[in-house]
Amino acid sequence: MKSKNILDKFAKAKYNKMCNTVRKMEKNAMVSKVREIRKEKQMTQDYLASVSGISRKYLSMIEANKVTPSVDIAVRIAEGLSVNVEKLFLKIDNERVNVYPNPVKFADLFCGIGGFRYASSQAFKSLGINGECVFSSDIDKYAQESYEANFGKRPVGDITKVDEKKIPDIDLLYAGFPCQAFSICGLQKGFEDATRGTLFFDIARIIKEKKPKAFVLENVKNLASHDGGKTLATILSVLRDELGYYVDYHLLNALDFGLPQKRERIIIVGALEPFEMDWNFSIDKKKSLEDILEKTVDKKHYASKEIVKKRKAKHTAKIKPAIWHENKSGNVSSYPYSCALRAGASYNYLLVDGERRLTPREMLRLQGFPDEFKMVVSDTQTRKQAGNAIPVDMVAKVIERFLPLIF
Repeated sequence: MKSKNILDKFAKAKYNKMCNTVRKMEKNAMVSKVREIRKEKQMTQDYLASVSGISRKYLSMIEANKVTPSVDIAVRIAEGLSVNVEKLFLKIDNERVNVYPNPVKFADLFCGIGGFRYASSQAFKSLGINGECVFSSDIDKYAQESYEANFGKRPVGDITKVDEKKIPDIDLLYAGFPCQAFSICGLQKGFEDATRGTLFFDIARIIKEKKPKAFVLENVKNLASHDGGKTLATILSVLRDELGYYVDYHLLNALDFGLPQKRERIIIVGALEPFEMDWNFSIDKKKSLEDILEKTVDKKHYASKEIVKKRKAKHTAKIKPAIWHENKSGNVSSYPYSCALRAGASYNYLLVDGERRLTPREMLRLQGFPDEFKMVVSDTQTRKQAGNAIPVDMVAKVIERFLPLIF
């Protein structure tokens, strides 16, 4: 089989150096990413072992970090996975001394109403560092109004028209971007061919130009299955192999981070240096639904008598307060938390105790926005903005955990 970039002498020399170093270090200093990348590419162990010329048992030992493969085997595995060999085996610096820029400069793409800004603020405060947003962008004019009212600067509009060379230098890049299918051409001609016409392309071109030390990206749960898994696979390949970043990702639920909302999101983190992300979080303080709900609510938020009667004829809640959820099939269920807020959902799909809609302030609270957040647009737009936002508390914990690994 004819080799690509992964068989060049530089890659082999780099891997040899890593192996020589790891033998002098702790057993777990070298971390194999073979299993994760194999699963991303929807390959079986049998298939990868076969194309790599090794037994399945030996591949299992490599994936479990029980053995360090020879250079030739590592290169064959990398070729089988179509990934750069150095991205498969990470040498983690266990004696890192954190040195943060002052301030840490970041860009906030597809910024919405500033969820990443609030998450950053929480994480930076916990880590005792200073941060500065030097660039923000969102195409929605109402989101721009809300962002400007709360942060003092209006985001740039259409990111597809922004010259990446004119964006200030950054240490971090944040983006919660729309999910779109990519070209079937794959990566044969690079990310410009595979992702052009999608909004991820704009993230990629900005990362390529500005080379931030790290990034945090957020997307919906369905990104993993979108277009048969090709969308996520393309994103990860572009970030790793085209742009040169070490990358990890995980599916997280806002409900596990102290917010009473079942909202599952994929978080992708990446850095120029190797890192090993621990995705297990322990949250001590959790907000209940009672903490979120307002005590006094305007009558305009109550559903009609006909809708309330219809809901209560279908369902009886065992707890109170509860959020009643009606799905697309008309089935009604209730929980001591909210199902995921959605920007374009039916006005009455979520009802507090089957009687009233969530207020805009309650929806913002469910996403972790503080009550200091100024609501300067209509209720309709605020509901849409809350539905599009990230869960602040969840992302804050990810940033807080991630930054010490890469600075």
